[in-house]
Amino acid sequence: MTSFNDFGLAEPILRALREEKYETPTPIQAQTVPIAAQGRDVIGIAQTGTGKTAAFALPILNRLHAKRQRPAQKACRVLVLSPTRELSGQIADSFRAYGRHIRPLDIALAIGGVSIVPQKRSLARGVEVLVATPGRLLDLINQRALRLDQIEVLVLDEADRMLDMGFIHDIKRIVAMLPKERQTLFFSATMAGEVTKLSANMLRDPARVSVTPQATTAEKVEQRVILTERASKPALLAEILKAEPVDRVLVFTRTKHGADKVVRSLHKAGLAADSIHGNKSQGQRERALAAFRDGRVRTLIATDIAARGIDVEGVSHVVNYDLPNIPESYVHRIGRTARAGAAGVAISFCDHEEAAFLRDIERLIRMPIPATDRRTGKRPGQRPAAQHAHGRHNGRANHQARRHSHSNGHHAPRPQAPHPAIRQADAREEPSGMGNVRFMQRSSGAARIPN
Repeated sequence: MTSFNDFGLAEPILRALREEKYETPTPIQAQTVPIAAQGRDVIGIAQTGTGKTAAFALPILNRLHAKRQRPAQKACRVLVLSPTRELSGQIADSFRAYGRHIRPLDIALAIGGVSIVPQKRSLARGVEVLVATPGRLLDLINQRALRLDQIEVLVLDEADRMLDMGFIHDIKRIVAMLPKERQTLFFSATMAGEVTKLSANMLRDPARVSVTPQATTAEKVEQRVILTERASKPALLAEILKAEPVDRVLVFTRTKHGADKVVRSLHKAGLAADSIHGNKSQGQRERALAAFRDGRVRTLIATDIAARGIDVEGVSHVVNYDLPNIPESYVHRIGRTARAGAAGVAISFCDHEEAAFLRDIERLIRMPIPATDRRTGKRPGQRPAAQHAHGRHNGRANHQARRHSHSNGHHAPRPQAPHPAIRQADAREEPSGMGNVRFMQRSSGAARIPN
């Protein structure tokens, strides 16, 4: 069995890993670390929760330890780009944890939502590792607080999400400022068309590492759909949260306004909840995440963008209050539970207007999701399986239109034909009762997965 000792990492790094109680590398780490340590470019395809932060951080730290040199003023040797503030903060924390015995090691964080002044001050003397979101990075460059001509390694994490968030032009601007001679480590959960084009322009003869088939869902997640009307969703969510002894629940909404609205409805039902989204200040987001992490609040309502940086152990349930109109987002969402070998539950609410979204999700994951009728508490008649052919399907044009609508913050258009299960279910609002919505018990004693 492979161990971290087999990678030829420096003793200070191995000591930090022992202190973090990391024993066995995850598949993405076992495949990526030896290749990246040789200086090769890498394309890593892995879902969230597979330990890919350590997969790129460990070889980078080993490189910095082997080649100690002071970075130039207002420069950095390693640049890590990620889509969200939370994810950036967690990546920076991981670098600090794994590199705690490499001294001195300057690691800086550059994110929006907070004052830029301390960030400019930390960059003045130069740093070895800079973790940043694209927008704040460009702000620093425009204010002449940062130069990119000294970068030895570029890491692009969650590339698919960055493109979904509209960062493609920012990334191209940033890459154009980088030295041609550099190592690039490119990570993405999916490799859709635009992501593939971006990687082709950024990398040189990359090694491709893929630890799971694209768009697969966590094996230990019990997935289920509840067919309902939109007006029934607040009561349905409250029922689920009251009926089951869940550990932590992450609830996804499509919009920021929707997240706050769900919080208010839960408060009216006597349930503690908080939200995290782009309209919140960085301080508010950090406080909400801290309360969720330490268990003071067990229900966190989030949008896709904000939740991409949430890495919290013990999320037993994910609830898709709104089905995502980008099917790949479903995979990312339910990946927040069943981490580190534990079991988990993913429950999705689906109203008439979301029927096409459900079809797209089932095509992507290549399986039908069991459905329950909200009114009767019973499964509707047998549904035909989603089309699993690799070729094009009739919903692709509508899917692209929904993706465009999502990126502009508008609701997607009403689909023309409801999902087969919804045609067979009279999903009217019911005052109370959960029907026979079943939950899987989470397994206990799972080992912590390295970041």
